[in-house]
Amino acid sequence: MSWFKRENSEYESNAGPESNGDATEKRVRTEGLWSKCPGCRQPLFKADLEANLNVCPKCQHHFKIGARERLELLLEPGYQLVDGGLRSTDPLNFTDSKPYKSRLRAAQQQTGLDDAILNAVGQLGPRKVVVSAMEYSFIGGSMGAVVGETIARAVDRARIGQMPLIVVAASGGARMMEGVVSLMQMAKISTALAQLDDAGVPYICVLTDPTTGGVTASFAMLGDLNIAEPGALIGFAGPRVIEQTIRQKLPEGFQRSEFLLEKGFLDAVVHRRDLKNYLIRALDFLQMPAGA
Repeated sequence: MSWFKRENSEYESNAGPESNGDATEKRVRTEGLWSKCPGCRQPLFKADLEANLNVCPKCQHHFKIGARERLELLLEPGYQLVDGGLRSTDPLNFTDSKPYKSRLRAAQQQTGLDDAILNAVGQLGPRKVVVSAMEYSFIGGSMGAVVGETIARAVDRARIGQMPLIVVAASGGARMMEGVVSLMQMAKISTALAQLDDAGVPYICVLTDPTTGGVTASFAMLGDLNIAEPGALIGFAGPRVIEQTIRQKLPEGFQRSEFLLEKGFLDAVVHRRDLKNYLIRALDFLQMPAGA
């Protein structure tokens, strides 16, 4: 019997048809009890992995986590979800292997979210902050009109309320099913962030695995402080596309957060367990009074 997650989460016993109802009683539910680390390939008990913030205790590989988990990791209990209720209208009536509307419905049912983003207002240490966390499991965290509008509202909320803004990026880029509408979100968010900067309100972007495409080309790299989790893939085009284009072998670790830190594209790489305290200290620094 395999203890790892498979498509079929229930495994029947070897009892034959004559066992009748006993087969149901002997059925063992094992899905999700164990995970295999993609970094060191070691089996990990799910409860231990979750207790370690979904970081492999053996090789420190950072597993992907959802938007809700991000908010719970960073904010004190009692935070408030805001700017919800927005849903895509499928402006292009797009269809590829399946209609875009069908993809949206499936993602909404799977994640319980309206789109690939959650906004919240809550306490981060001594400060009230606005956090906008992306959800990668919703169509790859892609940025369409709803994601762009929701982040823009978070920026405006932070500017009007004079609260620091933190965006947690996790995305494959602009959502192709919305065409130029998705690309417009890059300019919209960047313009809102320029107004936030003019107002002197701090903005920190946390880049997680992966942060690519139009998200990297816009708000993910515009923070007063740009930090990343260890091993995160960060870039515009993916490494395989680049290798096929330039017909050269890329350096080891190319487009991973440690590589980008070395080349000056990031300010810091921070372990998940240290992220909350790091952000608290960073905001202390960014909001120091003049001359202090």
